[in-house]
Amino acid sequence: MTTKYMDAELVGKRMSSRVRKNTGWKGLFFASTLFGLVVLAVLLIRIFTQGIEYINIDFLMNHLSTDASRAGIMGAILGTAWLMVVVIPVTMVIGVGTAIYLELYAKKGKLQSFIATNISNLAGVPSIVYGLLGLTLFVRALEFGNVILAGGLTLALLVLPIVIVAAQEALRAVPGNLSEASYGMGATKWQTVRRIILPAALPGILTGAILALSRAIGETAPLTVLGIPALLIPFPEGIFDTFTALPMQIYYWTIDASLVAEYANLAAATIIVLLVLLFLLNSIAILIRNKFQQRY
Repeated sequence: MTTKYMDAELVGKRMSSRVRKNTGWKGLFFASTLFGLVVLAVLLIRIFTQGIEYINIDFLMNHLSTDASRAGIMGAILGTAWLMVVVIPVTMVIGVGTAIYLELYAKKGKLQSFIATNISNLAGVPSIVYGLLGLTLFVRALEFGNVILAGGLTLALLVLPIVIVAAQEALRAVPGNLSEASYGMGATKWQTVRRIILPAALPGILTGAILALSRAIGETAPLTVLGIPALLIPFPEGIFDTFTALPMQIYYWTIDASLVAEYANLAAATIIVLLVLLFLLNSIAILIRNKFQQRY
């Protein structure tokens, strides 16, 4: 028998080729990451240098005003907060409930697969389409008008697919032996879901919720379609009050900057406030997620 040995020269050439490819792809990925970070850094530097000096107590506490030097955003801050009061419970209850039904209760088959596929597709629908849906259903059909409840429900519809898909993936990731052990000890299905599966899946569900709320708090197009104003309106005190929101205020001040240059600085200052609110909301959700990650 003739023993065949590997050609060392050929192996060396192949290894060199693989190393070059690996280095090339690594450089490409690094350049892509660096490009994104540079663009983000430039954007943040521009916003902070333009708007930070306009942030003070008067700016945060005052009403909107046609006088740029006296304008404030307290109404927009309260409107954004009230929107989240509607969006968060509606999104979490309906989104997680839908994911639990589809993953743990619905019979596997073509219908279940069809529903799950279309929910995933809804995540890619442009936000302005949800604005038109909210205008037709909540503002006109149910006659809510352009109040906080209508805006919150519209934004909840917008981010529901994100929460549902994330919750489904989190539920699938729970080891099956946990539920089997629960059933083996005599627990019912609902007891198993509530006490075993949901707590174990909660970190993944909260990750999806963070992404969903990050999108909802910065959306402008659906609110524009609903006819949400950026005018001299009273501070909202409930979900049935008219309101404006920080994204809307940024949008209108950016447009008005072509007439009054100082509005551009006010828009930059409002962006900083919106980023801080987003950071605080995400931080709370991340702390809750980390707590459950450590427990389970």
